Amino acid sequence: MAEFVTLEVSDGIGTIRLTRPPMNAINRQVQSELVELSREVSRRADVKAVIVYGGEKVFAAGADVKEMARMSYHEMSEAIGELQAGLSAIASITKPTVAAITGYALGGGLEVALGADRRIVGDNAKLGVPEILLGVIPGGGGTQRLARLIGPARAKDMVFTGRFVGADEALSIGLVDEVVAPDEVYNAAVAWASKFTGAASQALAAAKAAIDQGLDTDLNTGLAIERHLFASLFATEDRTIGMDSFVEHGPGKAKFIGK
Repeated sequence: MAEFVTLEVSDGIGTIRLTRPPMNAINRQVQSELVELSREVSRRADVKAVIVYGGEKVFAAGADVKEMARMSYHEMSEAIGELQAGLSAIASITKPTVAAITGYALGGGLEVALGADRRIVGDNAKLGVPEILLGVIPGGGGTQRLARLIGPARAKDMVFTGRFVGADEALSIGLVDEVVAPDEVYNAAVAWASKFTGAASQALAAAKAAIDQGLDTDLNTGLAIERHLFASLFATEDRTIGMDSFVEHGPGKAKFIGK
């Protein structure tokens, strides 16, 4: 049973919540529990979309520095794979994901949020990767996902300086996708996730895989990935349902079953 990361499922939406007070510092146990629950929501047929949430006050203020401060090079060399897997766990979920962010999302906390497909923040949010101020760099995917999301120059500015970015700037540079009042963050995430509770689940998974895998390769290889995934959907029941419904009733009327 997870202690610091919980999962609640309601109406097809799974909420993975960080619950390690006071600031949701991400230690090795939190990392392990993120991996465990990310695998669970990917596996569960009753979960159609996923929200990752830190609560009303803070998303996550970073990795647990006290835990790693006395680690040697050898110890970190052995632990870094698990650290990166934990902070990248949300990115492994095969379903639509949204990070609902209030307050601070810093260091490892921001790296967790970068693994989501969408980020919704309160207008009080502060985001950053301040690891440089500790004499290190982001190690949970931050240098790679941040550069892919906002471009290398902006990513280098954030990583090199360690500065915090407010909600408005984060929106303007594409780091986040929506800014709302802090007490509306979770509701806004539910509204987005709800769009997919009746969708063709396997088509959504294929779309996500095509985009994510395609970004990691050249165009021709990406097109080959797309061809394979597109053709594979012709083996699903939802493809038959969707096309038959379109022919008979027009667009947007299909009742998908997730198979």
